[in-house]
Amino acid sequence: MTDLATSVGTVRLRAPVLTASGTAGHGAEFAHYMRPAELGAVVVKSMKAGEWAGNPSPRVHPTAAGMINSVGLQGKGVPHWLEHELPPLLATGATVVASIWGNSIEDYRAAADALAGAPAGVVAVEVNVSCPNLEDRSKMFAHSAESTREAVAATAGCGRPRWAKLSPNAADLPEIAVAARDAGAEAVVLTNTLLGMVIDTESRRPVLGAKKGGLSGAAMHPVAVRAVYDVHEAAPDLPIVGVGGAADGTDVVEFLLAGASAVEVGTATFADPRAPRRILKEFSQWCDRHGVADVAELIGAAHG
Repeated sequence: MTDLATSVGTVRLRAPVLTASGTAGHGAEFAHYMRPAELGAVVVKSMKAGEWAGNPSPRVHPTAAGMINSVGLQGKGVPHWLEHELPPLLATGATVVASIWGNSIEDYRAAADALAGAPAGVVAVEVNVSCPNLEDRSKMFAHSAESTREAVAATAGCGRPRWAKLSPNAADLPEIAVAARDAGAEAVVLTNTLLGMVIDTESRRPVLGAKKGGLSGAAMHPVAVRAVYDVHEAAPDLPIVGVGGAADGTDVVEFLLAGASAVEVGTATFADPRAPRRILKEFSQWCDRHGVADVAELIGAAHG
């Protein structure tokens, strides 16, 4: 029987499969389909310090091998989450990873500071820097090593281990990952969605209300695996959480072999809310068939 426990920096998780931010709401609703406590963690939807309206509709559209979305991180903010959304999630026994974002360095600082008093069940904070930087003509923080460094450094007030969520659209991803680590991130999450667009050929107009959006699902899985591999190659001591198109247990194995210590499941839950539990079971079965005694045996094993 495989020991499924894994570590992401100083955070010890009971299993290597987590939910992905933005695909599981605030997590408690998953209790209708599985026990959230069975997973490594539930990563909740990214939040600002205050309420945010998100993007105009339509916000989501299916693609040939996944989906494209421009939800725009709608939410009621960290204080509302702490009071109303977090308690029922913790009541399920789940291990929780909060996720924050911002349009400015001060946004990140405010969101992180608001989490300082969160209960012990919130074991880490995912710093989603794959967001527009209004202080830099709306370029993404994650497309610049310096902007990433500044945003991550501003979040120290949360008082918890931080995981920097990066963009696959950056050409110098390993350099940006190292910048996140140098600014205080214990781990990086690779990756957020690919920039994409869908046009309705009848109306001759973009399908999404915000015109462009993020492509997720099976189509981007090889891109995410490449990102994990490249960052692990450049910084083998930097813990990585892989995310992007994981749909079965072998996808988890692939991410781990590339260098990830854990894997988030996202788009697959839209078709099947039980997908994270199924994928974890398939991963465990794969390990048993291949005589894997410990998850650590797989991490980075594809590197010669």
